Amino acid sequence: MPPEPTAHPTLEDIETAALRIGSMVSRTPLVESPVLSGGGSEVLLKLETVHPTGSFKIRGAASRILALDEVARQRGVVTASTGNHGRAVAHVARRLGVPATVCVSEGVPAGKVAALESMGCELVLAGASQSEALVNARRLATDEGMTLVHPFDDFHVIAGQGTIGLELVEASPRVRNVLVPLSGGGLAAGVAIAVKSHDPTIRVIGVSMKRAPVMAASLDRGEPVELAEKPTLADSLQGGIGLDNRHTFHIVRDLLDDVVLVDEPDIWAGMRFALQDHRLVLEGGAAVGIGALLAGYVEVRGRTVVVCTGSNIEAHHLAELAGELVLDVRPGRSPLDTTGKGDARSR
Repeated sequence: MPPEPTAHPTLEDIETAALRIGSMVSRTPLVESPVLSGGGSEVLLKLETVHPTGSFKIRGAASRILALDEVARQRGVVTASTGNHGRAVAHVARRLGVPATVCVSEGVPAGKVAALESMGCELVLAGASQSEALVNARRLATDEGMTLVHPFDDFHVIAGQGTIGLELVEASPRVRNVLVPLSGGGLAAGVAIAVKSHDPTIRVIGVSMKRAPVMAASLDRGEPVELAEKPTLADSLQGGIGLDNRHTFHIVRDLLDDVVLVDEPDIWAGMRFALQDHRLVLEGGAAVGIGALLAGYVEVRGRTVVVCTGSNIEAHHLAELAGELVLDVRPGRSPLDTTGKGDARSR
């Protein structure tokens, strides 16, 4: 197997990834959001929810695993995940007949753990946080000779996620702003490379939760930092970026135009809006961009694309959202108890 590239991915690498994953990943739609549009802005939603695993993560997983030679595939792959990346790795690996192991932390929601268990991968409970799970995944890769499919800080993973950027500028070349959920930075880095290669004046805005936003704190410090994880509706955005980060911190630092942080009620409002106005099921981490627009944290002009990254919502949150809509409860309520008890309180 060739050594891992040390340079950051380029537009050409993303275009190559698009060809590589074309048999496994379908183009996803752009739909207008009339309510969010107005005041000089046309808002479109990029629906990464329609993938077979329910999230954009299949792009990076397919890009990485399909780049392996046959010997590496036979040895298997291992990853750490808050749920969506692990599900994507397991799905791609099963399609290709590659053994897969997924390390998850104790904080991964029960629904995502159950989904992983149904995918046929080996599931390992490995640590109290996403960072600890990744340490264990690295150890297994070394001890067992497997390939680590990093959830974000990987050349091929970033290139795979960047195919979203290719699609959105091809479908909407006049886009002026792109809002992307921000966590480890694989998505934001790939999308930023793709869209700014098309037009450097396109603004790329990362959106994360206020509860332990590690990438935002790292950008503020000027170097990768660690933060203790905190419970959040945006559980798919939890976890560190790695003090030894090779790619994503530098790309995000150099290419993102802004970073916005949203509160838990804002995330819930985004989830509720998606279901109410678009009959679209979004997990918390996928709804942060909509939440930022609804709360007025982002002022945009011109055509704006919000990347909606996944639909793997916990069942009790979906039930509560649907219940609010049936009862016509006023907007803005939020289950601030993110431990799974579903206690809804007004902000």
